[in-house]
This record gives sequence, C-alpha cells and structure tokens, in this order.
Amino acid sequence: MKHNSTLRFAFTATLPVMAGYIVLGIGFGVLLQDKGYAWWWATLMSLTIYAGSMQYVAVDLLAGGASLIATALMTVMVNLRHLFYGITMLTKYNKAGKKKPYLIFALTDETYSLVCAPQLPDGIDEHRYYFYASLLNQCYWVIGSTIGAAAGSALSFNSTGIDFSMTALFVVIFVEQWEKSRRHLPALSGIVISIACRLLFGVDSFLIPAMAGITAAMFLEKRWLKPEDEAKTTDEMKMTDKAKTTDEAKMTDEAKKADKVKTTDEVKTMNKGGSGS
Repeated sequence: MKHNSTLRFAFTATLPVMAGYIVLGIGFGVLLQDKGYAWWWATLMSLTIYAGSMQYVAVDLLAGGASLIATALMTVMVNLRHLFYGITMLTKYNKAGKKKPYLIFALTDETYSLVCAPQLPDGIDEHRYYFYASLLNQCYWVIGSTIGAAAGSALSFNSTGIDFSMTALFVVIFVEQWEKSRRHLPALSGIVISIACRLLFGVDSFLIPAMAGITAAMFLEKRWLKPEDEAKTTDEMKMTDKAKTTDEAKMTDEAKKADKVKTTDEVKTMNKGGSGS
C-alpha cells in the first residue's frame, strides 16, 4: 500500500516533466530518423545514454562523422553540470541500496529539480520516491523518442527547426534563472565567453573552448564571490539575531509590565477584602 501511494505521488510530481519530455523526445526521434538512422536507434540511445541535450548534440556528431575524442570531450563539457548535481545528492542517495546505480545514471536536470529538496507527505518512502521519479522521467523520454522516430519513418514531413527545440528550452531556463537570481555575473560571463569563442574559433569549433572557458570562469567567480556572500550572510544573521533580541526584550518588558499590573491588582483585591472583614 505504501509503495502504491509513493508511486502515485511520484507520478503526480513528474507530470510537468512528462509534458516536456515527450515533446522533446519526439523532436529527438524525428531528427535522428531524418539523418538516416532506423527508428530503434532512438529507443536504444534513450535507454542507454539518456542525456537529453547531449542526444541532440550527438545527432550532429554522428551525422558529421566526428571523432571519438571530439565526441568524448563534447560529452564531458555538455554534461559537466552533472558533477555538481551528483555532489549535492551524495547524502540523499547514500542509503538507496541497489537503486543507487540507477539513480546516479538517471539524474537529469528535471529529475534533480524533483529530488533535490522534495516535500514528501507522511507515508511516502523517500528512496522509493527518488527511484520512481527517475524511472518515470526516463520512461517519458523513451516513449517520446520512440514515437518521434516511428512517426518520422512512417510520415514524410519537413524537420527543419526541430533541432532548435533544445536551444529554445535552455533559453527559457536561462531567463527563469536570470529573473530569480540576484547575481547576474555568471550569466553575463557565459554570454561574453561564448561570443568571444565564436568569433575566435568559428561556428564549427567554438563550443568546446566556450565550455572550457565557462567552467574556468565559474570556478573563479565562485572563489571571488564566496567571501562576499559569506559576509552578506553574516550581516544578515547579525541583523536577524539583533531583531530577535530586540523582540525578546520587548516581550520581556511587556511580560514584566503585565506581571506588575497583575500583582498590583491582586494587592488591591487583598486590601479590599481585608478592609471588608
């Protein structure tokens, strides 16, 4: 019964991901089939690679005859962010048992957003929720990829622009992060480095240098901004403690005044009672 409630909760939580993954998976399947690959290649890649944006990149790499070294470097650069995802999930996945290898394999951007800080109601098994959410998300991607590849092989239509879908998705993510974050230096650094590498290395060779530059800039910015952030956090904590102390002092004074008034009233009542007798 507990397993069923956990599965239902995970399915409800992953519904927004399903809406996106099926559509993006269809786009990937159509694009791969359009390059001349059989429909089952899309299913196989989604089952064994399951890398989302990297699968879109892999289509062009396969079609362009990229070397294994270039493909490996591109994969590392595109998916480098998963290193930081994995570090933050070490504690959460530590007691997952036999599910741990699959949870590591299935950790995508969207899955991370569902498992990094879930608010689980009573009766929901934590590690089973992680497993079900990860499994359901991959199922959505596999289903979308298969549908897209099958439709692409059965129907004839123009696939121009489908490869831009992941670009559009990351633009939306960028805008959302820009609006939510108070620090825009990392985003601006990424834009400047990408444009500079595009101008220096050309359209066919700028991606790897750009990713390497962005990674270096990220570490440097983290080192420079950390003392400032810690100072801000310390100041905020001091202000909070000061406000808390002030509030406690006010409450203490009010309590003392209330006790004084109460004591005075009791004395008056006792005096009145003594006078009456």
